[in-house]
Amino acid sequence: MPGDGNSLTTLRTAITVFFALDGFVFAGWVVRIPAIKEQTDASASALGLALLGVSAGAVVTMILTGRLCRRFGNHRVTVVCAVLLSLSVALPPLTHSALALGLVLLVFGAAYGGINVAFNSAAVDLVAAMRRPIMPSFHAAFSLGGMVGAGLGALVAGSLSPTRHLLLLTGLGLLVTAVAGPVLLRHEPPAPPERERPAEDAPRRLHGRTRGLVLVFGLIAGCTAYGEGALADWGALHLEEDLAASPGAAAIGYSCFALAMTVGRLTGTTLLERLGRTRTVVAGGATAAAGMLLGSLAPALWAALLGYAVTGIGLANLFPVAVERAGALAGPSGVATASTLGYGGMLLGPPAIGFMADWFSLPAALTSVAILAAVAALIGFATRRAAAG
Repeated sequence: MPGDGNSLTTLRTAITVFFALDGFVFAGWVVRIPAIKEQTDASASALGLALLGVSAGAVVTMILTGRLCRRFGNHRVTVVCAVLLSLSVALPPLTHSALALGLVLLVFGAAYGGINVAFNSAAVDLVAAMRRPIMPSFHAAFSLGGMVGAGLGALVAGSLSPTRHLLLLTGLGLLVTAVAGPVLLRHEPPAPPERERPAEDAPRRLHGRTRGLVLVFGLIAGCTAYGEGALADWGALHLEEDLAASPGAAAIGYSCFALAMTVGRLTGTTLLERLGRTRTVVAGGATAAAGMLLGSLAPALWAALLGYAVTGIGLANLFPVAVERAGALAGPSGVATASTLGYGGMLLGPPAIGFMADWFSLPAALTSVAILAAVAALIGFATRRAAAG
């Protein structure tokens, strides 16, 4: 059809905007965690339990969102979740106890989990229709949104209260949704050309070894996403409490991490073409491990910021590679398994960091990110033959 190319390009732009919005809003919340921790007078473990509200809300919604997308369409679900995400980000500063914060974060987590499943589903449909490997560009938009959101947080941390800052995010989120939402709602998800292919592409019953490898690749995704969640929720707090950084300087930490991850994802296709999947995973995991040891144990702010950036570069492409390898083995069910384990690592990691911070110290707890990145590199090396096959 004549208008098809333009229609797909317009749809790609709209989906990219929602990826960026999600990263922007999430980063705006995480850079204000230190101020909200102080406001609620929560201990590290109490804050960790409250943050578990994000995890619980997201996990429940992720289970349900697939059905909602099948019934109402992933475009409609994306728009509804974007509205809910924008509204719920304003709620945490209104709480004055860890319990109230946890309850509010259930709603925020539900919106966050829902929009992630919905716009990833929309992106998968578009990738199939365009027959181009454009998935990394969507995740780069999420990282770019996170960098901008953290950068804005750094700029306003000294002059705006968390309440006003997050209300501003609500307004911006609703405005962006009002502009990009109608574009999604006007377009039906494109039908992938692969549907014309015979049943050889249909998912087959998985052998035990194949199922095991899919779980292993999911473990790589979980190990690396753990680091992303940990830095998002605890990175600024470490800089502020352990290195005496100002709120603005502490917020820059996540911005450095998000910028490095954005650059890594934008160059990910070239990296994969030159190094291959195994070398990309091994080099990325080793780089992230070294970066996080520096970021968590460095005695100076500049060195910690450098460590955060190196960690972002190292982690950038591990999640996409792990999901792609699982999909190559088991099709859509492999992608779903690896993605679920990955998001589980991102959402359950921050509460674990909270408990370890109370038992040991926050810098010691953050070294767990380096340990799991190294584990991901080792798994990548150990499964190199499966990658080739």
